[in-house]
Amino acid sequence: MQTNPFEAVDGNFLALMNDEGQFSLWPNFATVPPGWNVQFGPTSRDSCLTYIEENWTDMRPRSTAAHCDAVHEGSS
Repeated sequence: MQTNPFEAVDGNFLALMNDEGQFSLWPNFATVPPGWNVQFGPTSRDSCLTYIEENWTDMRPRSTAAHCDAVHEGSS
């Protein structure tokens, strides 16, 4: 018995992204939460996970990455 909709192998999913460039796997039947936008789907769970893996190359939130990059460039 499947109780967690995020683990439904046969479900339809979306790949969402927020303003910080972070991704989330989201069930297609659920309302997209505020601050998140659909980037891919609806499609299979595996397809969405592949999309996220290929496109989320920097796990840091954008604001953190920008700050770290600026600090690093300033120390050169």
